[in-house]
This record gives sequence, structure tokens and C-alpha cells, in this order.
Amino acid sequence: MKRGRLAFLTGTHIVNDLYQGAVPALLPFLMSQRHYSYTAVSGIALAASGLSSVVQPLFGLLVDRRRCAWLVPAGFLTAAAGITGAGLADSYLLTWLCAALAGIGIAAYHPAATQQARAAGGRSQRAMSLFSVGGTLGASLAPALVTLVVGSYGLNGTWLLAVPALVTAAIWAAQGRRRRTRGPAPAAAPSADRASANATHRDDWRAFGRLVATIVAWSLPYVTVTSMLALHIRRDLHGSAGMGATALTLLTLAGAAGTLLGGWLGDRHGRLTPIRAGYALAIPAMAVVAFAPSVAVAMVGAVAFGLAMFLPFAPQVTLAQDYLPTRPGTASGLTLGLAMSVGGLAAPALGRLADAQGLRAVLALVLGVLALALVGALRLHDRVLPEHKAEEGSAGSADEPVPGGAVSEGR
Repeated sequence: MKRGRLAFLTGTHIVNDLYQGAVPALLPFLMSQRHYSYTAVSGIALAASGLSSVVQPLFGLLVDRRRCAWLVPAGFLTAAAGITGAGLADSYLLTWLCAALAGIGIAAYHPAATQQARAAGGRSQRAMSLFSVGGTLGASLAPALVTLVVGSYGLNGTWLLAVPALVTAAIWAAQGRRRRTRGPAPAAAPSADRASANATHRDDWRAFGRLVATIVAWSLPYVTVTSMLALHIRRDLHGSAGMGATALTLLTLAGAAGTLLGGWLGDRHGRLTPIRAGYALAIPAMAVVAFAPSVAVAMVGAVAFGLAMFLPFAPQVTLAQDYLPTRPGTASGLTLGLAMSVGGLAAPALGRLADAQGLRAVLALVLGVLALALVGALRLHDRVLPEHKAEEGSAGSADEPVPGGAVSEGR
């Protein structure tokens, strides 16, 4: 495992997904300061997560074909620009367009960074869980940071949210200059092992399709809860804005713990164990969130929901790459992009339902979708491929594509 490279990639993941978490954290402020309706803020959520879900597979295809390490800093810088613009915009249309720009940046980052993290981590599920938890931590920091900045300076202060991206981009550039000073990594000859593996282990699109369908059914409840939890606490349970931000933070911190636990369980008991357990436990946890009689109970439910929903996260990423061993970037783009964000496409319809029937009705509805996700998880099978030697020049250079290569053990 290339620990230094993995640690730095995890840091960039924190920064990138800070802006992903900033979108739902901004929604209550947009409602209170610009008087947007549930339908309007759901449209903004659609712009960020829905558009991201559509374009991320395209970035995955690009990563599989070209040298695209530059997409990592370009992605989180674009996301920062979009969030900043959404706060400074003076019209709903411009706010929507800026949220869409943030979604494109978030989408551009993930396939390239995930492929590099897999190369740095090798066979270990825990390595992928460490990289994945960076994103969860970034999302968990977003509500507190957005509440601090916007609560202190108003929406006009959102330019301060761009500082983490600018600092991380400067570090990325400095590391690039340092690598060029040391000289390029030695070029790797074509790997006979890799060629043999690609010839022997064909892409299993049928199994991959089942996994994508399962993650789609994961996405709708997750996007709904993260977009509406703070609003649910403020409107239905009469909590404060700070309580809503705290609930979001607790949910995402619990998600970080669930991601790490899922990686550990995957290494010890096989990938299917945390995947199935996560979906099974998420159903009662979401019921607690939906029907909580008080803010305290809702927060307990949010913690349980975040923990359960992220148990499958890292094992699903590596399983997708092993279902498509010759197209790891495409696998990452479809699972982390289209499948996991497609819930945002339903956001406007759910917003209309919330305006008409209340948030509890929406949360109760998506419970049924989560049950379908559990059914899909129970139908998945593991795919164990023999490890083959990665191309050293690819994994270590910021200018080269990295192989999907290694896979995990066990069922």
C-alpha cells in the first residue's frame, strides 16, 4: 500500500465532498433569506446531485482512456467555484446554474481520484474505506462550516468556503513540481500479467447491472434524508437551525464510522457481509428519523441511519471495479455517479409532495425504496479475481492513468 499517496488523496476527497455536503447545508438559508419554496430548493438539489449523476460516467470513460490526473484538482476547484457562486447569485436561475457547476466539479473529481486510490491501496478493503471516509468527513464538516460562515456573514460570505480548495490545489501543484524535479517515474513495459488478466476475466455487465440497481435504490433515501433532515427538524420538530446542522453533521460522522467499519468487515468476512447488513439496518433507522417525536430521537435515528447506509460504501466500489476489471474508471463513474446520485433526479417531485403533504410523507415513501435496495443486496454475488501486478509508473505518477487491478478476497 502506498500510504503517503493514499493519505493525500484522502485529503483531497475531504475537500471535494465538503462542497457536496455544502449544497443541502445551504438549502435552509436559501429558504429563509431568499424565501424559496420546498420545490425551489429541491430543484437546486437536483442541479447539484442530478446533473452530477449524469455526467460522472462520462468522466469515468475519459479516465479509462486518457491521462486525467488533472481532473482531481480541477474537480474540487470547480465545485468550490459553484458553491461560492450559488451564495453570491442574485437570481434563482443563476443560483441553479452555479449549483449545477458545483455538481459537474464533484463528478469530475471522483473517477480519477478513486482509480488512483485503488492503485495505491491494492487489495485492501480498508484502504478504499479510508479514502472513502475522506469524502464522508468532508460532507460532515460542511453543515457546521456553512452555518458558521453564512450565519456570520450571510450568503455574501460564501466566498470564504473556497479557501480549502485553493489551499489543497496549491499543495497539489507543489507536489507536482517536486515529482518533476525528481524526474519522471520509470516507464513500465506492458504488463503480461495485466494483459492476461484482461483476456481471462471479462467484464460481468449483468452482475454490474444488479449492483447499479441496488445502489440506485440506496440513492433515493439517502439524497432525500440529507436534503430534508435539517428542514424536517426545523419545520416538523420545531428545532433551531443549529440543531438541523448538528443532525446533518452527526449523520455524516456516523457515515464515516460506517465506512471504516464496512472496510474492516469486508476484509475479515467478505464484501457481501457489510453490504447486506447495511441495507438491513438502514430500514429501521430511517423509520426512526421519519416518525421521531422529538429532535433528540431524530438525531439518534440520523446517527443509526448514517452508520448503516455507509457500511456497504467501500465494498460496493471495489466490487463494481471487479465486475468490470477492464473498465475501473467507468465502474467508478457509474456507481459513485449515476447510481449514487440519481436520487437527486427525483428531488423536484419529492419537493412538490413535501409542499403538499409535509416532509413526513416523503420520508415514509422512500422507506419502501430502501426495502427494494435490501432485496437487491441479497441478490448480489462476490467476484474474486487473482491479483496481478500493477504498472508501477501508472500508480505513482500524477500524469499517468492508474490500473484498477487488484481485488479483494473472500465471499
